[in-house]
Amino acid sequence: MSDKNSMNTKDFLIGSLIGGIVGASAALFLAPKSGKELRSDINEQAQIARDKTNQFTSTAYDKGNEWATYAKEKSSSIAKVVSDQSAQVVEKVKEATTNLKTEAEDTANAAGEIVEDLAGDVQQSGEEIAETVKQEVSDIQAKLEEEEKAAQAK
Repeated sequence: MSDKNSMNTKDFLIGSLIGGIVGASAALFLAPKSGKELRSDINEQAQIARDKTNQFTSTAYDKGNEWATYAKEKSSSIAKVVSDQSAQVVEKVKEATTNLKTEAEDTANAAGEIVEDLAGDVQQSGEEIAETVKQEVSDIQAKLEEEEKAAQAK
């Protein structure tokens, strides 16, 4: 919207300047003056038009430089903010990766300890079972021997 307004203002100023020049020229040509006076008036009006054009050009150049400086400042500011935020995101990703790696190592260590405990428990249980089985086999053999002796004694 502001581009359209600035374009309209610019067109208006250019139209006014051209209209003024054309009007002044027409007035000079239509006025009853001598050739010398007419040439002098035309030179004056041409000088005035040149001065106004130079002033307009200078103003446009200054405004252009102001806007360019403003744009540089804003883009620099935005670039700094983006850079800072990017650095923060990278840092957070590094922290998260480190935390996940630490958690994975802790989990692996805990799993290793559980496996070792289970292996020890299984070995101990196996030894207890083997001992119990040996005891029961001995008890059965003793019973069989008693029954055999009792059967022979009869």
